[in-house]
Amino acid sequence: MYERVDEYLDQLKQELKGCDPALIQDALSDAEEFLRTALTSTGKENPGISEGEALSPIIDKYGSPDEIASAYKEIESRISPSLTSSVPQRDRSPLIKFLCIYGDSQAWAAALYLVFSVVTGSIFGLWTLFGAGLSLVTLILIIGLPLLGLYLLSLRGIALIEGRIVEALLGVRMPRKPIFIQKGLSLSKKLKVLFTESLTWKIFIYLITRFPLGLVYSFGLLTLIAFSIKFMAYPVLGPVFDRALITLGGHKYYTSVFLYPVVSLSGFFVLALTLHLAKLVGKLQGRYAKSMLVRKEPDNEGK
Repeated sequence: MYERVDEYLDQLKQELKGCDPALIQDALSDAEEFLRTALTSTGKENPGISEGEALSPIIDKYGSPDEIASAYKEIESRISPSLTSSVPQRDRSPLIKFLCIYGDSQAWAAALYLVFSVVTGSIFGLWTLFGAGLSLVTLILIIGLPLLGLYLLSLRGIALIEGRIVEALLGVRMPRKPIFIQKGLSLSKKLKVLFTESLTWKIFIYLITRFPLGLVYSFGLLTLIAFSIKFMAYPVLGPVFDRALITLGGHKYYTSVFLYPVVSLSGFFVLALTLHLAKLVGKLQGRYAKSMLVRKEPDNEGK
C-alpha cells in the first residue's frame, strides 16, 4: 500500500534501476502525471478522502511499479532509431572497413545532424539568449514573472525537440515525454520548481553552447565535403572550367592529366574520412546532449 505518490515513484525508480536514464525519466513522468491527475479528480469527487485511500484504486487501474517497469522495458527492447543502424564489420581488411562507411546510415545521419546544426543551433541559441534578456528586463514589470515562467518552460520544450532530433539522427536514447509539472500550483511555486532544478540550468547552458558548436560543425563539415567533391569531380570540371586544383596565397596549382585518377580517388578517400569524423563527432555530441538534457534521478538507497 502506498500512502503518497512519491512512494510509488521511488519504488518504480528502483524497479527501473540500471535502465537508460531517458527511459526512467519518461516512465516517472508518465506515472506522476497519471497518478496526480487522477488524485485531483478523485479529491473533487470525494472531498476529505486521504491520499493513501485514493491511491489504492488508482494504482490498481494504472499498474504496480513492477508491472509498469516490465512494460516499459518490453517496449524499449522493440524500439530503436531507424536511421542509425551500422554496417556489420565482420572480418574485413582495414581498407574495406574504412570504405564501408559509405554504406553506414549512422555516419550519414550524423553528417546530416552536423550540417544542419548551423540552423538548429542558431535558432535554439539565439532564442535562449534573447529570451533570457527579455525575461530579465521585464522582471521589474507585473508581467515579468509570468514571462519568466513561460521562458523557462520554452527551454524545456526546445530541449525535448532537440532530444528527438538527437535520437533520430545520432542514435542516442533521449526523453520522449516532457517532464511533468503538477497542475494547480501557483505561479511562484512553479517558478520555484523550475529555478531549483539543476536540469533547467543544464538545458540553458546546452542551448547556448549549441550556437557556437553548430557553426563549427556545419562549416567544418561542409568545407571537407566541398573539398572532397572538388577532388572527385576535378578530372571533368577542372579542364572544362579551367579551375586550379588548389589555390594558396594567390597562386594556382594545377596537376598533370596522368594524375587525374589519383586526384579523383583521393576525393573519395577524403569523403570517407569526413564521414568517419562525422560519426565520431556525432557520438560525442550525443553523449553531451544526454548528459545535459536528461534528468539524473538521485539514488534512494541511502535514504
